Amino acid sequence: MALLVLGLVLIVLALLLAAAALGPTSGVDRSLALLESVGGPPRALADDADPPFSERVAAPLRARTLALGRRLVGAGGPARLRHKLDRAGSPGGWDPDRVASAKVIAAAVGLLVALAVAAVLGLRPVVLLLVVAAGAVVGFLGPDLWLYQRAYDREERIRKELADAVDLLTISVESGLGFDAALQQVAANTEGPLADEFARALHEMQIGMGRGPALRALGERSDQADLKSFVSALVQADSFGIPIGKVLRVQTAEMRVKRRQHAEEKAQQLPVKITVPLIFCILPCLFVAVLGPAAISIVQGGL
Repeated sequence: MALLVLGLVLIVLALLLAAAALGPTSGVDRSLALLESVGGPPRALADDADPPFSERVAAPLRARTLALGRRLVGAGGPARLRHKLDRAGSPGGWDPDRVASAKVIAAAVGLLVALAVAAVLGLRPVVLLLVVAAGAVVGFLGPDLWLYQRAYDREERIRKELADAVDLLTISVESGLGFDAALQQVAANTEGPLADEFARALHEMQIGMGRGPALRALGERSDQADLKSFVSALVQADSFGIPIGKVLRVQTAEMRVKRRQHAEEKAQQLPVKITVPLIFCILPCLFVAVLGPAAISIVQGGL
């Protein structure tokens, strides 16, 4: 009986404590909400007074480097940079403004690195100025060199992929597909920069650009001679109403001949390219292996 009474007392006490705890909490919550509502505007003012790092430092620095970069690249600089970006495949979504800013930042980094190296080496003032100027120039030209290398590698891939892509395009057209559908099949079933260019040209035609202007734009985005010749033939066929199948067959035969000629040219260049490593790397090792024991024997016999 005593245990039952004790249990009831504990239950009542627990209920009272819970009620006491819930009551003040709701009041505290209301008080906190009131304080938050009253403190809202000052917090917004504090946020305005203390903007993030990207707005305080990064955005003004980006604007200043962009303005300086536009002055340095000149009036025709954006057009040249756009052509370089098109040749390189617009890596990472870059645009001319971003490249101009990168040129200024790279020039500053190159200047600082050259200054640090010159200070460590303890160069004379005249040499120091030359090294610092060279570092700034190399840094400024760094993005251009990077874009050139990207464009060169991309055009080499286009040259290697063009013959197979034209074969697939010819087979698709001869099987009954229209040119646009065949171009879509090539873009969907192949990978690489050429497939991306075909997909872009097809997208431009779908949004309202004519076939001729879209193909001309495809040829202008690259400096690859074979691609320009192929696009020129397609544009002329489209302008004069020549059946596209016949043009593609002729282009396929030409691509095969050009690929064979390019392979023969590379094979003829091989003896010339191998001369330097043969003279400076292979022949010295061969002389050491062949004449070394004889030289040792002669020296030991003389002693």
